[in-house]
Amino acid sequence: MTEPAPRRRGRPSRTGEESGPGARERILEAARGQFAERGYDKASVRGIAKAAGVDPALVHHYFGTKDEVFAAAIEVSFEPALVVPAIVGGPREAIGERLARFFIGVWENPVSRAPLLAIVRSALTHEAAAKVLRTFVLRRLLERIADELDVPDPKFRAELAASHMIGIAIMRYVIQVEPLASADPEKIVAMVAPTLQRYLTEA
Repeated sequence: MTEPAPRRRGRPSRTGEESGPGARERILEAARGQFAERGYDKASVRGIAKAAGVDPALVHHYFGTKDEVFAAAIEVSFEPALVVPAIVGGPREAIGERLARFFIGVWENPVSRAPLLAIVRSALTHEAAAKVLRTFVLRRLLERIADELDVPDPKFRAELAASHMIGIAIMRYVIQVEPLASADPEKIVAMVAPTLQRYLTEA
């Protein structure tokens, strides 16, 4: 009678369900939920993996560190590769309106709002979260828009636009100050668009 083969040490083998083509998307969805529910500091790679039904090593395989999972979860909300051409591709005189409508639309969508609430709250106390906010909202979105418009001081203009929009996000969605918190989104777009237009296009 032959002896059974010794068990190999190390991480357990992954099933097809764990490592299949949908695993990355499940991890991102779980990450958005974990960051929104627990905040940046209390969320963990292990918790994200458990929520996604995968081994923690698979999270590291796809994304590396917790910071990188956080960044990827936020990028899904903004999709800068698609947004920038859509905003700068239309009439120049309506760029402020398109940007305001996009930004408010992202926050009005409950799916994309949840991770954004987590990042804004966490950015006030955690440098890693603040770095993600700077990277994706400022550099990968607004600075690219300003660069495409070929205006003086594009970085400064992008920072002014970011300060305006993030301030609205904090007041409306985080602190929920009235009457801003319950105002019609279209009213906000109409009021904000001219200011964004001035920041991004006027010489």
